[in-house]
Amino acid sequence: MTKKITTPLDKATIIKLKAGDEVLLSGVIYTSRDAGHKRMIEQMERGEALPFNIRDAIIYYVGPSPKKPGEIIGSAGPTTSYRMDAYTPKLLDSGLSGMIGKGDRNDVVIQSIIKNKAVYFAAVGGAAALIADRIVSSEIIAYDDLGTEALRRLIVKDFPCIVVIDHEGRNLYKSEKEKYRVTNKQ
Repeated sequence: MTKKITTPLDKATIIKLKAGDEVLLSGVIYTSRDAGHKRMIEQMERGEALPFNIRDAIIYYVGPSPKKPGEIIGSAGPTTSYRMDAYTPKLLDSGLSGMIGKGDRNDVVIQSIIKNKAVYFAAVGGAAALIADRIVSSEIIAYDDLGTEALRRLIVKDFPCIVVIDHEGRNLYKSEKEKYRVTNKQ
């Protein structure tokens, strides 16, 4: 059964999510990749406020392609998440509730997800045009000099994703690999 969730992503909602749940997200999410994450951490280290309220927010790891005339955004498929792993625990400790990307996370990030009762969603790579159709609006809110890696505020409607790592550390990437190994040994 697909779960419909509206942001902000609070702890009461997070604890109901389990690895493997299909989710349709609606509301505000933010975009950032490695260069944007580095800037956010530098701002935090200088004691400066972030350009958005990180509490109960979701960051989507994406660098959308340039939009064509009449489009809200260009193709907007997920990027590989491990590139943000060095920055993620500090953002989670500061109130970030969710991340959307593709690929597994390191053990430090997984422990931070558990500690902060957060969630990691995967969006389907290769479905960038479909995902872009779920984006209702896109606005650059900071770091516009980074081009496609600028920090954006998106409004999404029924954005499809899957819970990959839940707040208890259940990890779909690991559990499904194990099922495959067991099935193929027989």
